[in-house]
Formats: sequence, structure tokens, C-alpha cells
Amino acid sequence: MRGIRKRFGDLQALDGVDLVVNEGEIHALVGENGAGKTTLMNVLYGLYHPDSGTIRYRERDVRITGPRDAIALGIGMIHQHFMLVPPLTVAENVVLGDERGGPVLDDRAIEERVRGLEERFAIAVEPGARVEDIPLGLQQRVEILKVLYRGSELLIFDEPTAVLTPQEVDELFAIVRTLREEGKTLILITHKLREVMAVTDRITVLRGGRNAGELVTKQTTPAEIARAMVGREMKQLKARATPPGTEVILDVRGLEALSDRGSPALRGIDFEIRSGEILGIAGVGGNGQSELAQCLLGLRKVAAGTIRIGGIDISRDDPKRTRARGVAYVPEDRRIEGLVLAFTVADDFILGKQDRPPYAANGIVLDPAAILKAGGRLAVEYDVRPPNPRAIVANLSGGNQQKVVLGRELSERPKLIVVSQPTRGLDIAATEYVHERLLEQRGQGAAILLVSSELDEIRALSDRIAVMFEGRIVAVLDAASATEERLGLLMAGHTEAAA
Repeated sequence: MRGIRKRFGDLQALDGVDLVVNEGEIHALVGENGAGKTTLMNVLYGLYHPDSGTIRYRERDVRITGPRDAIALGIGMIHQHFMLVPPLTVAENVVLGDERGGPVLDDRAIEERVRGLEERFAIAVEPGARVEDIPLGLQQRVEILKVLYRGSELLIFDEPTAVLTPQEVDELFAIVRTLREEGKTLILITHKLREVMAVTDRITVLRGGRNAGELVTKQTTPAEIARAMVGREMKQLKARATPPGTEVILDVRGLEALSDRGSPALRGIDFEIRSGEILGIAGVGGNGQSELAQCLLGLRKVAAGTIRIGGIDISRDDPKRTRARGVAYVPEDRRIEGLVLAFTVADDFILGKQDRPPYAANGIVLDPAAILKAGGRLAVEYDVRPPNPRAIVANLSGGNQQKVVLGRELSERPKLIVVSQPTRGLDIAATEYVHERLLEQRGQGAAILLVSSELDEIRALSDRIAVMFEGRIVAVLDAASATEERLGLLMAGHTEAAA
């Protein structure tokens, strides 16, 4: 790909980008959010049409007008959010859209074809299993089989490890290496530098829609890659200077709750968090972490058990009363749960406190001048870019949207902060900022419950780590003894790893 340009309105998403991928290599495409990585791959896969530039594939110039053209050339894409039909079997999902057998499917025949692919590429998954009944790691294998079934020689992986346990990541990388040995070429879009170092051959770095570096993996370091991505040296997290306090801020005993489907989501949860302590909650998504956070904030009905803040049971409180007791909440989906995207930065900064002085007179009439003044101050204090309180939140990057959520929640000096997936979808610079703010709050004595699917994040920030599996806490470990392998086994339900 040479000189690729793509503009969306006033945004120049790609500004003359070059990408050269050699046959038979694993090539990493890295960069901050908004650097142009996914846009560039969407151009290659035919989802976007470039404004200018050329694509040369296997020694000839090609014009890709849509995914059908890309597939015909042998280009396949495994998306971050899987494109599967849950009620169908593995084999049915693999052949969907390319059945090759007339209008009536022969289940035995398609299962044999899929089994042949599995044997060739060492990808183990039962062809007759329904997709809705298999874990996320196996669902990803189905996506890989889909593109292989269509004869893809160049495979694009978009954030392939975002929902996987450490063991599933290792298994994925074994598959990736097998694909390379079979002559396939792979492009990995990722922000996890440790994984880049573990599995790739070469690296292309994008910054601001332009090329910022071409590196050979064996000849570089994570620090050099990060520097190319953000244009500066990254800061190191400081080791804590003092131990956590002795005051118990949050005490949870026997907590039970139901899921949205009415099945048990929390099954007798017990834990406590002290002042100046971060308790990390590790676990594969769907094991009760979201429901736990919602119960603590009064967003989900508690079926049994107690939640005590400073000795007071708040398990029956609504969200407003819970927040009034000094509890802050950074939700896992900032766009849906944390912000009103159509509001200005200033308006979003005061959500939840809009009926209190100085923002409202008598709790009824809003004071626009006071809201704007506070919004401007917080936009500067929390480094929102641009620091414009009148900016519409929907137009901000993910990192700046998260800064608005953090500014609103942390500016109240809370006793307890419940933070869920705080860096999901953020680049390394925004992630660095979020981590610094959380550690700052810990240093000021706040108790923090950190729910994250990123084990590196959990291990770097937490004082203790609780692992959840099927609605239970199966182990609580000191961060120093919580190796990635041990956590991964516990996350998969191997409770003997707790010993």
C-alpha cells in the first residue's frame, strides 16, 4: 500500500500512509487511537475506498471496491467483535455465505470439510457444537476457520486478544504461528506491546494518520515502539511508598444477585477494601464482574447479603443515595452508561450533581454560567483536549471522553471508587493518564475496586487481586504472588491454583 489517503469531513484519517507486508510474515500494525490503523485495514479489506494511493498485492496493482473483491484476492479479516450467528453450529457459521452445495445443506459434508481445515491448521473446535454454547476463545477460532475456508492467504486480525484469557492468548498465538508455517501472511492490529514482541516479525507504527516508524521486532524494545506511537518517553508507574490504611471502607458479605435473564449472577460474594487500597477483580467477561459493580452502586437489586460503607448497609440504597455516601462510579461503557454524548463537556461534568449548588438555584433552575465555569476548570485540570467546556462530548476521542467521566467522579473526593474496564479501547497515552489518576486517588486514601479484563493493568495497579468465576470469588491473592499463569488458571475455573 503506497500513499494511502482517506478523509472523513474535516478529519484527515490517513495522510499518505505506506504499508509493506512481506509474504509469510506476522506484521504488527500499532498506534494510538485515531492513528489510522483500522481505517487503513478497512481500505485494504474494501470497507472504505481511499481518496488516493495504490494497493499492490502479489506483484500486481489491484482495485478493491468491496469485501467481495478482497475475499476473491485471498484477503480475510477477523474482526474484534465476532460476526457469528449464535444458534448455528460451528460448521454452519464457517460455510455461511459460501455453502458450495446448493440450497440444501448436507451437515455431514460441511462438518467434514471444516474438520479437514481444523486438522491442517491445528485449530481444535467441535464442528457440530452450537456457537452460543462455546466460550469466546473457541468462537474466535470459528472466525479464523471462516476466512481459511474462503481460501484467504492474507489474514487481518483486529485486536485479537481483547476478550481472551492468558491461556487462550497462548493458544491463539500457537495457531498464528502454525498459519505462518503453512505459508499464510498475517497482519495484527493491536495495542498490547508485549504481544507484539512475542509473536510478530516486523512492525509498522502509525501516528496521526501518518507513518511514524518501521521496526524489526527482534531489533527493538517495547519502549522504542511506545515512543514511536506517542512521540515521547512513557512514564513508569511509581511503586507505592506507604501501605494501605487500616480503616475498612467497603465490606461486602454474602452478596447474591440475579442476571438480566434471572439466573444467579453473584453467589455469595465476600470481600473488603481498606482506605488507600486497590482491590483488582480479575475474570473472563460474564462471570459476575459487571453485576457486582452494579450492585455496589444500587443499579441492580441485591437478592441477599450486605454492602457496608463505613459500617452502614447500603444494599437497599438507590444510586443517588449511594453516591451521596461518597461512592464514585466509572462504568465499563462510558458512551452508554457514563455520558450523554449530545451534551457539552461542561454539562457532562455535572451529571448527578446538577440539582446542587452552585449549579442550580433551589435545586431546580440551572445556572449556565456556573456550569460553564466549572466545566472549563475541570477540562483543564483533567487535560481534556481541546479544553473547551462547550465542546460536544460525542466529538471527543475515547480517551478524552474517559477524562470527562474521571473528572466528574474524582473531583468529588470520593471514599470509594468503583471503576470498571477503565482503559478499554484507550491508547497507551490515555491509559497512562488513567492509571496515574487512579494511583493519585489511592495515595489520597480512597478505596478502589478495579474491574478489568487486562491482566497487565490488574497486576500493575492492584494491592490485592480477587478472581471471579461463575459468580464466585475463587481466590484473593497478594499482587506480588499473582503470576499471569496462576491468574489465568483461576479465571478458567482451576481453583487448585489458589493454593
